[in-house]
Amino acid sequence: MTPQNEFVNWFRASSPYIHAHRNKTFVVSFGGEAVLADDFDHHVHDFALLNSLGIRLVLVHGIRPQIDQRLNKLDSAPQFSKNLRITDDLALQCVKEAAGLVRVEIEALLSLGLANSPMAGAKIKVASGNFVTAKPLGVIDGVDYCHTGEVRRIDSVAIHQQLDQDNVVLISPVGYSPSGEVFNLSAEQVATAVAIALQAEKLILLTEQSCCDPAHGTQIQQMTTTEAAAFLMQHPELDDAISMPLKAAMQSCQAGVARVHLINRTQDGALLLELFSRDGVGTLISSTPFEELRPATLADIGGILELIKPLEQQGILAKRSREKIEMEIADYIVIERDGLIIGCTALHPNPQGQFGAIACVAVHADYQRSTRGNRMLDYVYRKARQLGLKRLFVLSTQTMHWFIERGFLPGDVDSLPKPLKALYNPARKSKVLYKDIN
Repeated sequence: MTPQNEFVNWFRASSPYIHAHRNKTFVVSFGGEAVLADDFDHHVHDFALLNSLGIRLVLVHGIRPQIDQRLNKLDSAPQFSKNLRITDDLALQCVKEAAGLVRVEIEALLSLGLANSPMAGAKIKVASGNFVTAKPLGVIDGVDYCHTGEVRRIDSVAIHQQLDQDNVVLISPVGYSPSGEVFNLSAEQVATAVAIALQAEKLILLTEQSCCDPAHGTQIQQMTTTEAAAFLMQHPELDDAISMPLKAAMQSCQAGVARVHLINRTQDGALLLELFSRDGVGTLISSTPFEELRPATLADIGGILELIKPLEQQGILAKRSREKIEMEIADYIVIERDGLIIGCTALHPNPQGQFGAIACVAVHADYQRSTRGNRMLDYVYRKARQLGLKRLFVLSTQTMHWFIERGFLPGDVDSLPKPLKALYNPARKSKVLYKDIN
């Protein structure tokens, strides 16, 4: 495949996400480490692209390393307790300086419009303000956190007003009290509170490392909030760089944010790959499963037709009309992944004869050689037992061995029950397979 074809295929595959994300509110959080990195301008270019695609964007930045730099220049060691900064008077002054400088740097990068650059013609408007009301964290376990605070309230109305004007909203991890005090806040806590207050469609946390399973070192693609809680309990030794974003993700999902993405910010283009490709490159946290095996509904008919069309063209499946699928939709089972039907099958039961026919077994080409076919077959077995079926039949032209490897036995047309024999198409010369259900 040529690079041009790869680009065209990727662009076409991304179009459903472009449509889905338009006019949606995304909150993106990133640490001060990202701002200091040499490739931070790449992230800014990606933020500009999201804005140009009609995404309502709120950016929440961190300033921890910038504060540390200023304290070190003043020969004052940073003080922490339970991963929270103890913000004394000197540290607070450094917080104000760091927040102001980082905000201005980000605004400057978002204002670039040079020709022959990714920001050419962007004309992004950036809005900042006192959107976060805070209160002191106080004294915990004998530790006085001084000017470190926690979020008390988010002015969601004011933020929405800015987003309605197509502005990118930029929020620093600083909060203000009604009495005029300034508090140093956790950027993750601010981002979480903002996402919840805005009821954002997504909270995106750009992390310093990938979320991996410590046992195998492999990246975790998705977890429900229940699975994330179990994961944290199972691995109490997890680095704060991952445990804290996971806790923020759980809190956000439980408060109504649909999806939270943990993305390793060190991978170039990771934000775009996560948002505009089906499988992404980060870790998705949601209250409900990202991929679900379930009974089909009428709304799935279009996805089923799109899935089985290539197999019908190859002669692997017999052609089915939309009307036929609609009439038999209660027999269908689908695997839905992020809104896309990637697998389907049907069990046409005959409870009176205590038999059923398995039909239309299909898995999307990108997800074959996985366990999804087995999962659908197991679902069919459970459904067959619930219906009291004793034997399942399959008519196949090209996938006989797949079924034989899963315990099906060869049969012949004469072994078919009369209702199935009446439907048999001699022109296709399908092989007959069967399996008894215990």
